[in-house]
Formats: sequence, structure tokens, C-alpha cells
Amino acid sequence: MSRIGKQPISVPEGVEVSQDARLVSVTGPKGNLSFEVHPDMEVKQENSHLLVERPSDNKAHRSLHGTTRAIISNMVQGVTEGFTKELEINGVGYTANLEGKRLKLTLGFSHDIYFEPPEGIEIKAAKISISVSGINKELVGEVAAKIRSFRPPEPYKGKGIRYVGEYVRIKKGKTVGE
Repeated sequence: MSRIGKQPISVPEGVEVSQDARLVSVTGPKGNLSFEVHPDMEVKQENSHLLVERPSDNKAHRSLHGTTRAIISNMVQGVTEGFTKELEINGVGYTANLEGKRLKLTLGFSHDIYFEPPEGIEIKAAKISISVSGINKELVGEVAAKIRSFRPPEPYKGKGIRYVGEYVRIKKGKTVGE
């Protein structure tokens, strides 16, 4: 049995879960999300808990079991608390500003980079820090990774955009003489 898949998902007050055939919809104070469950997986609602069950112990069903449970759990957490990814900018002259909803990044290129966030994502920027937040965990991570990809941290000076708390191993440069 999957260790993650067999755990029940607790549904807090103010969150409503509805099922239409294979479509699971979660509505809460921050918004609503929906997910189409694989035909082999079965989602049952008991009181204030959700249970994900699988039909057999074959490898495909075992992997789907934990994944389905994790996605539904993230949906419940997203509509109640939301998700946030923090990024920081290192480098002389590297900055991030908001112009309306667009993010303007100055990252040492000959041009500025403008990034329009997708629907449901909120970006906050303060010079050297960027905060990406929303209710969909997958989309928040995807947008943060896209922003990081504009100038990933380089290994010699550590300049670039990185996640807060991310460790970048600094390499030695060329040695002169000897």
C-alpha cells in the first residue's frame, strides 16, 4: 500500500469538495480548483475526509495512487492557504520591479525582460526579491522556475536569480602564475 496514498485528506471548514464522474472540484475561500482523476482511481468522501483508493497492487496503480492523493491534497491546501515561492536576485545592477501586473527584470542584458504572469498568479517584487503566489501549486512552481530561467545563478560569482535558501556551489576561477 502506498504510504502517501493511504493517508486520508482532511477537508477543513469552509472548503467544499464535489465530484462529477471523474472530475473532483474543490472550492474554498481563495478560489476553486478541479482535477480529472484517472479512471482506475476512486475518490470517496467520508464526513470531513477524502480517501483515494486503487483497484490493484500493480506498479501503475501504485504510482497513480500516491500522485492522485498528493494532487487533491495540494488543491485543498491551495484554496485555503495558497502557495508562495520566494526568489532573490544577486548581482550588481540586477533589479526587479512591477509595472502594472507585468514584472520588469533588469539582469545585465542589453534589454529589459518583461514577464506577464498567467491568470491566477500574483507577483510581488521589491528590488532584489520576488514573491510568486497563487492557489495552484504546480503553476506557482512553474512560474517561479520560468523567472529563475531568465538568469540562473552562475557558479563563479553566484550572480543571477535563485530561490531563497538555495545553495549555489561557487567554483574556483583560473589560477594565475605558478
